[in-house]
Amino acid sequence: MLLPQRIDRLKAGSAKIGCLLNPNGGQARTRLLEIRQILQQIPAIVLREGTNAESFKAALDELLQAQIDLLVIVAGDGTTHAIFAHLFQHFKSCDDWPILMIVPGGTTNMTSFDLGIKGKPDQVLHRLQAYLAKPLPPQLVQRAAFCIEQTGIHKLYGMFFALGLVARGVKFSRSSVKQVGITGNSYTFLIMLYSVVTTLFGILLGRHHADWAPVIMTLVESDQRTHQGTFLFALISASHRILLNMRPYWGEETLPLHVTWVKQHPKRLWRSLWPLLTGQGSKLKESDGYFSRNMQTLSLYLKDEYVVDGELYRSNNQNEPLRISATPPITFLVV
Repeated sequence: MLLPQRIDRLKAGSAKIGCLLNPNGGQARTRLLEIRQILQQIPAIVLREGTNAESFKAALDELLQAQIDLLVIVAGDGTTHAIFAHLFQHFKSCDDWPILMIVPGGTTNMTSFDLGIKGKPDQVLHRLQAYLAKPLPPQLVQRAAFCIEQTGIHKLYGMFFALGLVARGVKFSRSSVKQVGITGNSYTFLIMLYSVVTTLFGILLGRHHADWAPVIMTLVESDQRTHQGTFLFALISASHRILLNMRPYWGEETLPLHVTWVKQHPKRLWRSLWPLLTGQGSKLKESDGYFSRNMQTLSLYLKDEYVVDGELYRSNNQNEPLRISATPPITFLVV
């Protein structure tokens, strides 16, 4: 277990610092000069850059060989998602990982937002630089992630999983609309808002566009309780909050994965939107088409697209489940 020693070295100001920068990230590329200048001012930092899964892996291997104590990730949710996968493959235990710090450098930065890291990437790095120059007891946050397993695919790790409307919105965001130049969580929120409004008006008018079709799935809880049908959307998150401080979860179980779904034709949908999005949905009923519970494990049967931390995937075998389980907690530094 290396984590206690890494924390001690961070407190003492003797920690080895590594940084992985994605220069193509939505937020990072607009402030790349400032970011590189700040990083170069941090003494003895080991800096590596990557722009795709293979280069992330190679850069991360170099940083791990340097036996770093703190890994600073200047990137968005997609890059963080790829780094998680490699760290889980590399280490047997999360207690052996470097402490992570996520600097919001991507187009979507829900993980860093949920951890409480505020500001533009250069502002966050200035705070890190100041902290390392005069270290204090670090503010550490622990979060579980989740692991997705399905026969025939590599394990996936992440913090946010979605089906239905949200997956359709992410696919839409891959189109030419992304060329408008908006980045960050505001961009992602606008895409999600567009998808929701388009679908809700389709429901109101009795029309459905194929691009925004609901998802047909079966969800099986660990106790074999089964939920089957057609859903507007389903969310599974290890994060406590998503875009614009929304919290579409109201389960009371002390378990790490927040699971929420809404059926295709829920009752009183417009009236239910505010409690649904703000974690105040305890009065919303499963019999009316609303469900939220915290879980440790679950299985999903579907033949459709899904999104993990902004990256699109597809399950092509409705008879082979996606088995989703919480990981041990990961330790993050917040400055």
